[in-house]
Amino acid sequence: MSKLNASYDQIVDVSRIGEHGKVDFNQNLLSMALKENSAPNKQDAIRRLLLCIDVQKDFIEGGSLAVPGSIGDVERITRFIYNNVVGITDIMCSMDIHYPFHIFFPSWWRDADGNSPAPYTMITYEDVKNGKWRPVFGKLQDSLTYLQKLEEQAKKTLCIWTYHCMHGTEGCDLENEFAKMVYYHTTVRKTVPRIIPKGTDFYSEMYGIIKPEYSKKNIKNTQVLNAFQKYDEIYVVGEAASHCLMESVKQIAEEYETCPEITSKITILEDCTSPITGFEQATRDAFDMFKSTYGIKFAKSTDIQF
Repeated sequence: MSKLNASYDQIVDVSRIGEHGKVDFNQNLLSMALKENSAPNKQDAIRRLLLCIDVQKDFIEGGSLAVPGSIGDVERITRFIYNNVVGITDIMCSMDIHYPFHIFFPSWWRDADGNSPAPYTMITYEDVKNGKWRPVFGKLQDSLTYLQKLEEQAKKTLCIWTYHCMHGTEGCDLENEFAKMVYYHTTVRKTVPRIIPKGTDFYSEMYGIIKPEYSKKNIKNTQVLNAFQKYDEIYVVGEAASHCLMESVKQIAEEYETCPEITSKITILEDCTSPITGFEQATRDAFDMFKSTYGIKFAKSTDIQF
């Protein structure tokens, strides 16, 4: 359990999870953290990573692409960090970052009447080839290639999402109460959180933290992949279980398919993530596969104490 002098409630205001507004770190928060007595993380005999997927305001209830259950997830994530400050070596946070024109936003497409698709419209390669939808950004062939490769290689259909995590906006920020706990931890442990941006490629969705769904640039975040080798245990939390968290774990597991010593390090804290409505069964199926194929473990955050 935590050996902090500050109480959980002095750091996190549960009633304000999901609220917008700035966090003033010039108040007492980091001053309290600097007074805590804990060994620097470099002295950890067992190195543990907490991988936090897209804990951003737009994905929290009240945000523009809210995940049902996410407010409760954030509370459990922050309590997990608080209760295990002396055992968590590092925190890594992925962040979705987008601009107005992305292939998965309404602004990219028009129908024959000049209308943009509504959010959650599914657009197929055949739709575009037959003229049902046309791109208004970039080249037609580039959009067609993406849709074709997405369906053939990723076995997915393009989903049009609401505008979310727009670069420079508050919705793109880490959720406030989560951010407070992350920075409290890293101040106490004398380290810095590692922020992993993703999703800036206009021509591809990027659910996972390692690579886009498809990209002709063949992008792969090898630095992040290599970083996992430094840890003895890896705990995964965040949003959404059905998309970005699931795809991140899948990509990591596939890259280390022949290295069970890596995949067996991973534990998903299942009470610290929630699926998008309608994807519950797909999420359960994927999690079962992670367990049987890769030896990935599952636990509740309240059952883990370092």
